[in-house]
Amino acid sequence: MPEPVKKNVSAFAKKPKSQAAEEGSSVVFEAETEKSDAKVKWQCNSKDISSSDKFVITADGKKHSLTIKEITKEDANVYAVIAGGSKVKFDLKVTSRPEAPAEATTDAPGAFIAEPAQAPAPPAAEPNGVESAPLANDAPLANDAAPAKDAPPATDAPPAKAEEEQTPDTRQDLIGIFTEKPQSGEVTMGGNITFVAKVNAGSLLKKPTVKWFKGKWMDLASKSGKHLQLKETVDRNTKVYTFEMLVIAAKANFAGAYRCEVSSRDKFDSCNFELTVHEASAPEGFDIRAAFRRTSTDGNEDSGELDFSTLLKKREAVQVHTEPDLDVWDILSHAPASEFEKIAFQYGITDLRGMLKRLKKMKKEEKKSEAFLKKLDPAYQVKKGHKIKLAVEVANSDVEVKWLKNGQEIHPTGSKYIFESVGNMRYLTVNHCSLADDAAYCCVVGEEKCTTELFVKEPPILIVKTLEDQMVMNGERVELECEVSEEGANVKWEKDGVELTRDESFKYRFKKDGCKHILIINEATKEDCGHYKVKTNGDESMAELLVQEKELEVYQSIADLTVKAKDEAVFKCEVSDENVKGTWFKNGIEVKPDARINITHIGRIHKLTIDEVKPEDEGDYTFVPDGYAFNLSAKLNFLEVKIDFVPRQDPPKIHLDCMGRTTDSTIVVVAGNKLRLDVPITGDPAPTVIWTKGEKILTEGDSRVHVDTTKGHCVFTIEGAERQDEGIYSVVVRNPAGEDTADINVKVVDVPDPPQAPRILSVGEDSCVVQWDPPSFDGGQPIIGYVLERKKTKGYRWMRLNFDPFSETTYEAKRMIEGVPYEMRVYAVNSIGMSRHSQASQPFVPVAPTSEPIGLCVDDISDTSISLKWRPPERIGSAELEGYGIEYCKEGTDEWIPAMEGLTDRTSLVVRGLTTGDRLQFRVRAFNMAGPSGASTLAQPITIREIMQRPKIWLPRNLRQTLIKIVGDTVNIMIPFQGKPRPKVTWSKDGEPLDATFASVRNSDLDTILFIRKTERKHSGKYELHVQIENVEDTASINLQIVDLPGPPEALKIMDIWGFNVALEWKPPKDDGNCEIIGYHVQKAEKKTMEWFTVYDQYRRTNCIASDLIMGNEYVFRVSAINLVGLSPEACNTKDSAYIQKTGIEYKPPSYKDPDFTEAPKFTHPLVNRSVISGYNATLSCSVRGIPKPKVTWYKNKMDITNEAKYRMLSKQGILTLEIRKPCTFDGGVYTCKAVNDSGEDTVECKLEVRPQIAREEKKAEQ
Repeated sequence: MPEPVKKNVSAFAKKPKSQAAEEGSSVVFEAETEKSDAKVKWQCNSKDISSSDKFVITADGKKHSLTIKEITKEDANVYAVIAGGSKVKFDLKVTSRPEAPAEATTDAPGAFIAEPAQAPAPPAAEPNGVESAPLANDAPLANDAAPAKDAPPATDAPPAKAEEEQTPDTRQDLIGIFTEKPQSGEVTMGGNITFVAKVNAGSLLKKPTVKWFKGKWMDLASKSGKHLQLKETVDRNTKVYTFEMLVIAAKANFAGAYRCEVSSRDKFDSCNFELTVHEASAPEGFDIRAAFRRTSTDGNEDSGELDFSTLLKKREAVQVHTEPDLDVWDILSHAPASEFEKIAFQYGITDLRGMLKRLKKMKKEEKKSEAFLKKLDPAYQVKKGHKIKLAVEVANSDVEVKWLKNGQEIHPTGSKYIFESVGNMRYLTVNHCSLADDAAYCCVVGEEKCTTELFVKEPPILIVKTLEDQMVMNGERVELECEVSEEGANVKWEKDGVELTRDESFKYRFKKDGCKHILIINEATKEDCGHYKVKTNGDESMAELLVQEKELEVYQSIADLTVKAKDEAVFKCEVSDENVKGTWFKNGIEVKPDARINITHIGRIHKLTIDEVKPEDEGDYTFVPDGYAFNLSAKLNFLEVKIDFVPRQDPPKIHLDCMGRTTDSTIVVVAGNKLRLDVPITGDPAPTVIWTKGEKILTEGDSRVHVDTTKGHCVFTIEGAERQDEGIYSVVVRNPAGEDTADINVKVVDVPDPPQAPRILSVGEDSCVVQWDPPSFDGGQPIIGYVLERKKTKGYRWMRLNFDPFSETTYEAKRMIEGVPYEMRVYAVNSIGMSRHSQASQPFVPVAPTSEPIGLCVDDISDTSISLKWRPPERIGSAELEGYGIEYCKEGTDEWIPAMEGLTDRTSLVVRGLTTGDRLQFRVRAFNMAGPSGASTLAQPITIREIMQRPKIWLPRNLRQTLIKIVGDTVNIMIPFQGKPRPKVTWSKDGEPLDATFASVRNSDLDTILFIRKTERKHSGKYELHVQIENVEDTASINLQIVDLPGPPEALKIMDIWGFNVALEWKPPKDDGNCEIIGYHVQKAEKKTMEWFTVYDQYRRTNCIASDLIMGNEYVFRVSAINLVGLSPEACNTKDSAYIQKTGIEYKPPSYKDPDFTEAPKFTHPLVNRSVISGYNATLSCSVRGIPKPKVTWYKNKMDITNEAKYRMLSKQGILTLEIRKPCTFDGGVYTCKAVNDSGEDTVECKLEVRPQIAREEKKAEQ
C-alpha cells in the first residue's frame, strides 16, 4: 500500500470560476487569499497580465479581482491566478451578441417587447449546448395570447453556433482530407436538412470516396430513398468534390449520431456529427382540442367519428380564440396523475394514451443535467497508436469525477491514462490507443453520468506484393498470393466485384502465413475465369485468371516397323500429360497383353512390345489416348527372308527395296531421338559392312554411334540425333565375291530457333499491338504459328495469351490493366514442337489517349498573330500528359499546318507569322504516350485582323489619393491600361515632360511603370499619364508627396513663473518637412543633473504651462516638432532658466512611537491524529506563528525526541513537519510539538496509530 499523500494547503480561500459573457460587455473574476499580504499574479495563456486600458487589476487586503473590459472573441482564453505555490485556472467564454428582436406594434393588445438582459447569464444557469427557443421565431403571437410561461427569454442562452465555436473540439483529425466537415444540426419533425462535406482532390492520386454512417456501422448508402438522398458534385476548375446528405421529412427516429468517412487510396479521414429532431410545436394560442375533430357531413360538431390526422400533418397556423391564460398542457404537467382523467374530460381530450406519451416526453425534455454543463459527444474516433482527449464541463469546479471504461473504474497507471482538471473542465487523455481501447467510456459525477463510445481505427494496411496474372489448365490448382504490410491484417477477396466466402464444397480456401495471404482454388474450371481482387482497409490489388481446356500434345509419335521373324517389335509414343492413359488397337481390335505382348505406361511414354514376331502380328496398330478425339497409327511389316540355295561364292547384296524404301527416299528423325538404320544384307561368305558419311568412315569411336552386324542384317544407330547428323549416309558391303553400295538420305528435324525480341507498335487503354520477326532457323519444318506470353514488369509469372498457334507475326494483346507496366515474349511452333522463348520486349504501359482539351477560345488577336487558350482534358488517364499540339488550316482546305514545332505543356499559345485577312480554323490535341487525343476546334473560322480598342487607363484605387513617401524611399508605381494597337504612353510632371534622369519609366503592351530609386523633396508634385492611339487619348494623374522630418521650433521663451508653474511659448518651425505639424514634444530638466523628462507629448498648441515643479530647483526647457515622419532631429531650448522660489514654510517632522511587533507563539494549524501502516514513512505537520521566531521542540509521550536519529524535524516559513522513518508498532503514541519565545509558549499534540502490515497470504484469503 503506498504512503498516504499529504494534502496541499491552498493559498486561496475563494477561487475564481469560469464565466461566459457577451461581446462588448465586461467581466470580473474575484479571488480571496488566506493571507492579506500574499502576492497575487494574474495570467492569460501562461503570460503575465498587467493593468492597462483592457485589464484592471485591484487588490484590497485579502480580496483580489481582475476586470476585463469590452470583451471580444480574442479574449476567450484560459486565465490563471497565482498566489504563493497555488495556481487556479479558469476559462472565459465569449458569446455573440444576440440580434435585437423585432419591435412589436404598440397598438396591438397583449403585445410586448422582450428586452435583452443587461448582464450575461451565469454558466451554471443552463448547460452548454442547450439552445432556448426565441419567443418570436416559431410562430407569431395571437393578439390575445400571452407568452408561454416556460419559454425563456431570447437572450438566456447564446446561439448554438456560438456555443460550438467556443467549445474546444476534442475529436482527433486523422490525416485531414476534409476542407469542410459536416456540422451537427437540428430539424423539426417533417422538415428537411442537408449535411455538406467538401474534399479538395488536388493532392489526391485517386477520386475520393465518401461513405455516410448512422451510429457505429450502419451504412446509409443502402437506405437512399424517400427520406434520404446522397448527392455528389465536383468543380472541375478547383477539383473540389462536394458530398451532400439530404434528410427529407425528418422523423423522430432519425435523431442520433452520424459519421462521414472519406478515403482515397492510402489516405483516410472521418468526422462525427449529430442530428437532433424536435417535435413540431403548436403555434402560440393553439388549442389542443381543435386537433381532435369529428368527420361529420351534416355540420353537427358532435356527429361523426374522431379524426386525429390533424396531429400527424404539418399544420398551418390556426388561431382559435381562447382565454389567454389557458394552457391545457401546462395544467396537465403540474397536476397529479390522479387528476389526468378529470382534466382530459373537462377539456375534451379523448386520446388518453397519446396524452400520457406526450406528457412523458415533455418531462424528459424539461429534465436538465445539474452536474454537467457540457457532456461527452456520442462517439469519438481515433487512429490506432494516436491519443484522444475526452472533455466534459461540470457545474461545480470543486467536484470530483470518476471515469469508467466498460463499467470499470479507470485508475491512473503509468502514462496510459492522464486525468486533468482545469476550472470547470475535466479531461481524460488516452495515450497510444490500441484495439483494446475501443470501448464505452463514462464520466460519473455523483448520481449523474454521461457516456460515449470510442472507436479505434486501424491504420491503412498496404499491399507490399501484388497479385500476379495466371493462366492454368482445366482441373489444376490455383494459388493467388499477396503480401501485406502488417501481420494479422484482415483482407477481403472478390471475384468480378462479388465477395468470396468459404462455401460448402470448399471451392475457395483462404490461407494466412504471417504477412502473406493466399487464395486457393481447387480444380479450377472455366467458370473460375475472371478478375480477382484482394482488398485491405487502405489498398487493393487485382489479377486476372484464365483457365484453358487441356490440349494433349504429341511429343513423339509411333513409327512404322519392319521386323523379321522372332525379332522384337516396339511401338513407342510420348504425349504431354503423364496422367493420360490410353488403349492399343490392332486392325480396330483392342490389344490385350499376354505372354508375348507387353503394354507399359511410364510417365509420358506409352509402349507396346511384341516379342518373337510372327507373320500374324503384321497389321495396323493404333494408340488412342483416353478422353481425346485423335489417335496415333503405325504399321508393322513382317519381313520374310527367303534364302535360296546358292553356291558358296555369293556376292553381297543390300535389300533396301524390301523395306519399302528406295535410294531416293529420305529418313526423317527428330532431334534428340535415336537414329536407327536397319539394312537387310545377303552374301556368302558373310560380307564386311562399312558406314561412311561423305569421306568420313563412321566407327564406334563416338559414344553415340553403334554399328551391329548380324546374319542378314546391319544396324547403324546414333543415340540422340543432332542437327549436324543430317546428311547422306553410305553403306558398303564386301566379300570375296564382290561388293554392293547404297546411299541413305537422313534428315534431322528440330524445334525452331526462338524468334527475335518482339516490338510494341502501339498501346491502348487495355491492349497493345506487338510485332516480331520469324526465327532464323525453322528446325527443318515449316513454322505452324507462334505462342505469346506476357507478365507484369515487377512480377515473375508469365501468362500465356494463346494456346492455338497464331500464324501471323503481328498480334493484338487485350485484357490488360491500364497503367501497369508489362513485358511480352514469343515462342515459335513447328510440327516438331515449340522453340525456346524469345527475349522479352521493352517494358510498356497500356494507356489510352486522353480526352480532348476543352474550352478552346481566342484570347487576343492582331494583324499577324492570334492568342489561344484552353483547359486541360477532363480525363488524363494513367500516363503523363506530354503536351499539346496546335494546328490550323485555311478555310476551304483540309491541310492542317502545325502552329509550332513539337509540343507545349502550357494551356495557352500565341501563334505568330500569320497573314492578315486570312480566315483560319484552329484545333488543339493532347498527346501522351498512347498518341493524340480527339481534337478541340473553334466554333467557326477566325479572320486574322486586329480589332481596334479605345485606350483606357485602369488607375489603381490606392493611387487615386495622394501618395505619401518618406525621403529616401523607393517609388515603384505600376498602372495597367488597355488599347489596340499598342498605344503611345507619355509621362509629365507639373505640366512638363518627365526627364529620364529624374525618374525611370518602363512601358509594355498592357502597363507602364514609374520608378524612382531614392526619393527627394524635389520629386513631390503632380504626375500625369497620357495614353494615346491616333486621335483618341486617356489621361490619369497621380499626386506624389515626399515628406521628411521637420525642423526645430523657434523662439522658445519663458513667459511667466508663479508658484510651482512656468508658462512657455514658441513659434512653429520654418521647415515642416513637407507635411502638417501634428504636435510638439515638451521636456524639462533640472539644471544640476540635466536629465530630461517629458512634460507634454503630441501637444498641439504653441504655448503651455509646466506644472508640479519642485520648489528650490532651477529648470530649463526644450521643445521638438512632430509630423507624420517623426520627431525633429533638433530641439529648441530656452535661453534662460526658471527658478522655483521657496515659500519660507518650516517643515516639522512628526514624531512616531516605535510599534511593538512581538507576539507569543500560536499554532494556526494543529496536529491531526493519524493512522499509518508500519514500514512506510509517516509525517506529522502543523503551522505556528510568533515574533520573534519561536524555538520548536518535539516530544513523544512527553519524552524529548530532538536528538533521535529515527526522526527528522523540518521548519519552513512557519510550517513544522516531523518525519518518522519507517515506523513500527512501537512508534505509536502521543506526539507533542512545543513552541517557545520571549513572549510565551504554545503546545499542540496528536495521536499516531501504527498498524501492522497484512501478509500476502492473508490478502489472497480475503479476496
